[in-house]
Amino acid sequence: MGLNKYRIGEKVLFGVIGLIAIFAIVSFVGLEIYRSHLKRPMYQINDSFDFTEAGLRGSVLFRDRGCTSCHRAVRNGTNNGVDLDGVGSKRNFIYLLNFLHKPEATYESKTVDHGPFKEAAYVANLPEKELNDMATFLSELKARQGAADSPMPMPERSGFVDEMVSIWAPKNWKNEHKDLRIEAGEPPAK
Repeated sequence: MGLNKYRIGEKVLFGVIGLIAIFAIVSFVGLEIYRSHLKRPMYQINDSFDFTEAGLRGSVLFRDRGCTSCHRAVRNGTNNGVDLDGVGSKRNFIYLLNFLHKPEATYESKTVDHGPFKEAAYVANLPEKELNDMATFLSELKARQGAADSPMPMPERSGFVDEMVSIWAPKNWKNEHKDLRIEAGEPPAK
């Protein structure tokens, strides 16, 4: 009986799905074998962690207070909440301290877990010294220019970005907007 109960189209569909699954597994195993033999990281790590004494205390607090059950920082934790690696390149110490005190007032929107009567509401009630250390830690989570977490694009020219701008940006965009890459010291596109 087995396969005979399926129509020809169903058999073809299952066969194609099976081939895709086999290809994915073989590709994954091949990539892992290749990656394990590399002498350098496969992908450039663009986040940097250079902590002050207060930042180190904040890092310990961040883990001890259970923040890693929702957030990822220093390549540790989960992605249930916002990934905080690089947040120090986007937000300053004052903003982060205000957020820890009153998240929804600072963020100007409802948060999933940080508002009153929510799971992480306890953060706002931590002692002032702990909040300062945690805000210092978060403000020191920097991302190098060009990282996904960085507010600035990569420092070198990108043929891909230049091509996308030439295709999709309106012709007069340079008259109305600044190219951040030029401000960062890059030579203009040719």
